Amino acid sequence: MAKKWVQKARQWMTKTMDLPEDVMMDLPRITMIGQIHIYIENHRGLLTFTDNEVRLILKQGQLLIKGDSFVIKMILPEEILLEGKIVEVVYLDQ
Repeated sequence: MAKKWVQKARQWMTKTMDLPEDVMMDLPRITMIGQIHIYIENHRGLLTFTDNEVRLILKQGQLLIKGDSFVIKMILPEEILLEGKIVEVVYLDQ
């Protein structure tokens, strides 16, 4: 119950104060450049990395990225820049 109230309060503050939803709602921000680069901010960590699959932990759920020839160009505690051929990006609500 308290979780729903906090989420409603964040949504109200986002609308009232005109703040970006990704900041107030603790959502990931995903920026893709074509099929070759994907930059993800506000993740909670790297769960799986292979040359054709990357799985990131989010505050709620996971982010699955599928493709080919993946290389991590940069990784920080809450940011990652991935390069390769990106075929699919899926949000897993678990």
